[in-house]
Amino acid sequence: MSVVIQKVNSKDDLMKFIQFGIDLYEGNEFFVPPLVYDERATLRMDKNPAFDHCDASYFLAYRDGKTVGRIAAIINHKANEIWKEKNARFGFVDFIDDEEVVDALFGAAESWARSRGMEKIHGPLGFTDLDHEGMLVEGFDKMGTLSTIYNYPYYVDHMERMGYAKDQDWVEFLITIPKEIPDRFLRASEIVKKRFGLDVKHLQSKKDVYPYAKEIFKLINRAYKDLYGYVELTERQIDYYVDMYIPMLRLEFLTLVIRQEDNKLVGVGIGLPSIAKALQKAKGRFLPDGWYHLYRALKGKGNNVLDLLLVAVDPEYQGKGVNALLFNEFIPAASRLGFEYAESNPELDVNHKVKSLWNDLEAKQTKRRRAFIKQL
Repeated sequence: MSVVIQKVNSKDDLMKFIQFGIDLYEGNEFFVPPLVYDERATLRMDKNPAFDHCDASYFLAYRDGKTVGRIAAIINHKANEIWKEKNARFGFVDFIDDEEVVDALFGAAESWARSRGMEKIHGPLGFTDLDHEGMLVEGFDKMGTLSTIYNYPYYVDHMERMGYAKDQDWVEFLITIPKEIPDRFLRASEIVKKRFGLDVKHLQSKKDVYPYAKEIFKLINRAYKDLYGYVELTERQIDYYVDMYIPMLRLEFLTLVIRQEDNKLVGVGIGLPSIAKALQKAKGRFLPDGWYHLYRALKGKGNNVLDLLLVAVDPEYQGKGVNALLFNEFIPAASRLGFEYAESNPELDVNHKVKSLWNDLEAKQTKRRRAFIKQL
């Protein structure tokens, strides 16, 4: 039977779109499903404030009435304006290992982009830098994380077959958490505090986070603004992410570095106990008992891996040792609570400043993911 491509036009279609990205990996021990609730909010125009400056269409591939693929085609107009490009993005892409299916899916996304005057298409990317991005090209035998994509190895073969080329790579590291803070970090942190008048802000309760919540995302904007494809978050997007992420935080793994003279936030590090195995047990759903698995994981029950979600340092203080202050907080907290390893979030392969963070720790690169690009 030939492949039929249909545009997602209803809430039922959207749930099929999300569920296919989970069902395709049934039984795969390395795949970590997304939280269905969050993914639905991300994809809905009436929920996600990124649609203030983005357009998107979602396509499903069917054969003999059965779903065999999905793809989102996105135009981030703000990104194109900032980076002076006419690029579309593809994301939320999954498919069976079949040339006809893959060609039909990408043909639909490319045609949609071309009809809107776009000159290139790249991805996998989402609406913002906080969405999942980068197709896995190395590390297929490693457990995924909450914030990353997992895909089968055959995806890469199809991308290359269709003429997509490497645009950018991200790498990920598994870090062994030392039992004690290395002397270098202890010395560096004291020097940094005195030289630049910095200190670490210790918060006593979750409500104490909220006065700093928006400033965290504004700092991310400043720190990441020159990175590949980044688009500064708007006030509405910041409010959206504050509501989404702040309730999940563990205070032990939230480190805020402030300038003493004016209490300005100049550095932040955020970690979270890995919820990868909990998401597998929950199959991406809170109900009926997914909440229980997620609650236990966030409390660190039966878990020895900490996800390092992000590190952001104000450009004025980058390369001046602020990371030592962050590690001085993370290491003893992680060791005290029984965490043995930390897994980094994807870092651009060309971002040597970030990669150098792990130079004085026992760290091993475990995964590589890629953004592909094609001329339309």
